[in-house]
Amino acid sequence: AGGLRAMGLEPVLVGGMALVLLGSRRVTRDFDFVIPHPGDRVSALVDLFYDRGFDLASQVDDAGDIVATIDNRRVAGTRLTLDAPASAYFWHSAKRLRIDLLFDFPVPAAELAASAVKTTIRGRVLNVASAADLLRLKEIAATRRSAAGDAQDIEFLKAHLQG
Repeated sequence: AGGLRAMGLEPVLVGGMALVLLGSRRVTRDFDFVIPHPGDRVSALVDLFYDRGFDLASQVDDAGDIVATIDNRRVAGTRLTLDAPASAYFWHSAKRLRIDLLFDFPVPAAELAASAVKTTIRGRVLNVASAADLLRLKEIAATRRSAAGDAQDIEFLKAHLQG
């Protein structure tokens, strides 16, 4: 998160890990961040991750698991620039760590950052989306896909907001 912040791309933690921080028992394998669209800083963004041992995912299976990556940072940067996706997934095979970047999607990062909660985890300060924003994001996701855990996450967030 510090590297993204240094680039002016203030990350906001969303998704399963944000729910875990709120007390959900959800099991998640990745970190999801909404960031501003990198624009002309795509190659710097790619360098940031490749310098830390991550590769850009080039293929995911039906379950959402990464099955292929691009090991060449120049190819990865070109791919992100040409495809202009709404999100990018980075995989660190040695650490078995996945980081998903959502580029102002489905809600602008600045909007989420305005009500995010600063949380310190292992000495690092992270902006975590508010419970209300997490609920809004989950409801958006549930209308676009049929993931098994979405209904449970929505139920958890509604209970958390009432509690």
